[in-house]
Amino acid sequence: MFRALTSSEITQLENNGCESSQWSLVTVKDGFDPSRVRKTSFSGEINLGVYRGTVTLPGGLTVNTGIYNAVLHNVSVGDEVMIRKVDQYIANYIISDYAVIYEVTSLIVEGESSFGNGVKVSVINEGGGREVTMFDSMSAHIAYLQALYRYKPDLMDSLNTLIDAHVKERVSDRAVIGEHAHLFGCGPMRNVAVGPYARIEGVAKLNDGTVNSCQEDPTFVGNDVVAKAFIFAEGARVTEGAIVDSCYIGQSVELSKQFSAENSLFFANCACFHGEACSIFAGPNTVSHHKSTLLIAALVSFLNAGSGSNQSNHLYKLGPNHQGILERGSKTASDSYMLFPMHVGAFSVVMGRHYNNSDTSDLPFSYLIEHDGESLLIPGVNLRSVGTVRDSRKWPNRDKRKMADPHDLIIYHLLTPYTVQRVFSGVKKLKEIQSLAGHSSINYFYNGVQMSKSGLEKGLQFYDLAIRRYLGNIVVNFLRGCDEIHEEVVGDVLRPVSQMGEGTWLDISGLLTPKVALDELIEDIEQGVLGTIELINERFNEIYKNFHDYERAWVIKKICEERGKDFSQLDLGDIREVVAQWIDAVNILDNMRMADAQKEFAQTAKVGYALNGDQSDRDDEYRILHGDPSDNSFIKDLQERLEAKNKTAELLLKDLDAAIASM
Repeated sequence: MFRALTSSEITQLENNGCESSQWSLVTVKDGFDPSRVRKTSFSGEINLGVYRGTVTLPGGLTVNTGIYNAVLHNVSVGDEVMIRKVDQYIANYIISDYAVIYEVTSLIVEGESSFGNGVKVSVINEGGGREVTMFDSMSAHIAYLQALYRYKPDLMDSLNTLIDAHVKERVSDRAVIGEHAHLFGCGPMRNVAVGPYARIEGVAKLNDGTVNSCQEDPTFVGNDVVAKAFIFAEGARVTEGAIVDSCYIGQSVELSKQFSAENSLFFANCACFHGEACSIFAGPNTVSHHKSTLLIAALVSFLNAGSGSNQSNHLYKLGPNHQGILERGSKTASDSYMLFPMHVGAFSVVMGRHYNNSDTSDLPFSYLIEHDGESLLIPGVNLRSVGTVRDSRKWPNRDKRKMADPHDLIIYHLLTPYTVQRVFSGVKKLKEIQSLAGHSSINYFYNGVQMSKSGLEKGLQFYDLAIRRYLGNIVVNFLRGCDEIHEEVVGDVLRPVSQMGEGTWLDISGLLTPKVALDELIEDIEQGVLGTIELINERFNEIYKNFHDYERAWVIKKICEERGKDFSQLDLGDIREVVAQWIDAVNILDNMRMADAQKEFAQTAKVGYALNGDQSDRDDEYRILHGDPSDNSFIKDLQERLEAKNKTAELLLKDLDAAIASM
């Protein structure tokens, strides 16, 4: 493929200001044009391709491909590459076809490197013990197993063996710049591999890392970024002075505006700006936008961290060995503070400062607020918030991944077997608390928090509505697909196709799975049945694809348990009751949510509008900028969905009544 230079080519190269101590080590492809190589010094083994075309740079500047003003040592340069103005030198790189390298300080591979693969990231617990060994195709789910299953040594040994083998495959004394990758105005880069179509512009310094990328979803690394011991996944954007040390930045994650992160993992669609992260396991769609926010030593996902949100693990005498768990969908309000250890239930809102090391994991959809210096819990109240619904709908719309093989498998739904099992637990806990304390109690205490009597009673009501709504949702979805409601519809339509989902469910950083399915996966890793990273990912994909089958099994099991029946004993009367309870719960919750949305149009929300006008002007300006309740797209969508659900319920109840009457 490559041949030696001819004497005339050597002469022309020298006339172009090129030099080499040993021209015999420079080989080229047929079609090589020496006029496209100027003022370049070669040493070591050099391979040069064919340069005949042009490259259009940002702003429309068109330049010839080739090599100009550079020093190359042990470098292979593909076809139609453009290299210009290398301040120092490029050493030990394979530069793929159509790559562009313009005004860089240096590109150096020194010795053997794994390019960020194999770096151990101390997540969740600063004191160590939950290290995740990162690698370039890591998913949130494999990282979760590494971090959270330390009590299973056989699993750890098997995973470590598989990951170590993968890391060894990445070790090399040469790095690759992928095809169509563009590097502009970059500071020194040492031991950095760059994937195809990546764009790296104006970075300050990159050391020991991998920038994965693909044509469908190019990765962008921008101005003043400093990163070492890192892996950036496809579609990531790390820009505007971000500082990264020992971190995995997942697919379509964005870190920007001076955000700094150390020993942290960020998985699909996270977006963090201005603030700081240390030892964070950030599951999918975690966001932080504010300078004063510190995320530290916690497992989170779908978290929205408000300005000034802070956590502390300084309650220790033997080192920082405490940790926080904020389950999916949690929010921390401005200036909130949590003293770890703490465990916050799914879709909860944390406001104020909390020092009591509480555990509210069995009380999801709650408000945890500071009241008179104590932690006050209002259970279930977040179920009526229109913001909770908006969040669950915006997350899939914010999934920016375009690559063919997304690593992280995400279930976005609000009500699922995972969250509703916690709701069932919440009902049980609240009733136990109520029973033990007595109905005359004004305040209740549970796991480091207080609850008022009225808050507990309303929590029971909210949780009951959530249960009725969710169980009915699943049943109604299957009934809507029936051509005709008849006596055998229960057995024909609702019969589970799998028993796998009947028990406990887990949230594996975005992927919801029956515990038994994950236990089987773990056992197969331990036994060597899943003997490669690819096979583990395939099994996670199977769980993801079977979610709705597993979900149906869980829902039908709950319906049977509530009625004290086996599945074979369920009849149309039971199903009618489920549908009737469903539409009642839908109407109550959706009307609460629309009333909550209406608050956005109250007079207090209009303060500061039409600054120099009267009340009428204020109303007009607010309406011009934000519309009014009658034309707000979100409220209209809620109303339209509610109308559609009522029509569905009316038809189903009519058909069920007719089928019951004909029996």
